[in-house]
Amino acid sequence: MIIKSAEFKFATDEFKKSPRTEYKEIAFIGRSNVGKSSLINFLTNNSKLAKTSSNPGKTKQIIHFLINNSWYLVDLPGYGFAKVSKTQREKFQKLINDYILKRDNLHCLFVLIDSRIPPQKIDIEFINNLGFNGIPFSIIFTKTDKVSQSKLNDNVKAFTDELLENWEELPKMFMSSAIKKTGKEEILNYIDEILNL
Repeated sequence: MIIKSAEFKFATDEFKKSPRTEYKEIAFIGRSNVGKSSLINFLTNNSKLAKTSSNPGKTKQIIHFLINNSWYLVDLPGYGFAKVSKTQREKFQKLINDYILKRDNLHCLFVLIDSRIPPQKIDIEFINNLGFNGIPFSIIFTKTDKVSQSKLNDNVKAFTDELLENWEELPKMFMSSAIKKTGKEEILNYIDEILNL
C-alpha cells in the first residue's frame, strides 16, 4: 500500500459523539511515550499529521484521519497516562474501552510496545484483555533504533514468552523505527490485506 493522502477528519472525547461512517478503521494505541504519533506520521508521510510531544499523554481524544479517501486511521489515547488526575485517567480508560469494544468499523488494533524495555505488566494485561474480548489486533515494537540488536531480540523474546503463558498462538508482530524508516512497508502491506479481506 502507498499512502497518497492523509487528512484529519474529526476528534471526540466522548465515544457516543463519534460519527458513524462507512469506512473501515485501523486503530493505534500504546502506553504514553511509546512513539505512537511519530509512527503514524512516518506511515502517512506527514510529519505534522499527529501531534508529537516530549510530554507523554498528548493524545486525549479519539482522532480519525482519512487515508486515501478510503479508510480511517484512528489515533487513540495512550494507557498508563503520566501526570493526569485519577478522574481524567478513568475518563480516558472509558473512552478507550468504549471504542475498542463497541466500534463496529474497527478491523484491527495495533498495540505499540516500546522495544527498549522488558515486558511491562500493563501491556501484557491490555493484550490479554483484547484476547478475552475477541478484538483483532497486532503488535508493533517501536523505537528499535534506540536499542542494540541483541537487546532487541532479548526484549522481544521475553515479551513473547510472557504472552505464551496465556496464548496458544501469537498475534502478528512488526518491528519499526520512525528514525531509521524501517517497518513501514510491512505494516502498510498488512493493513492492505486487512482492508481487502
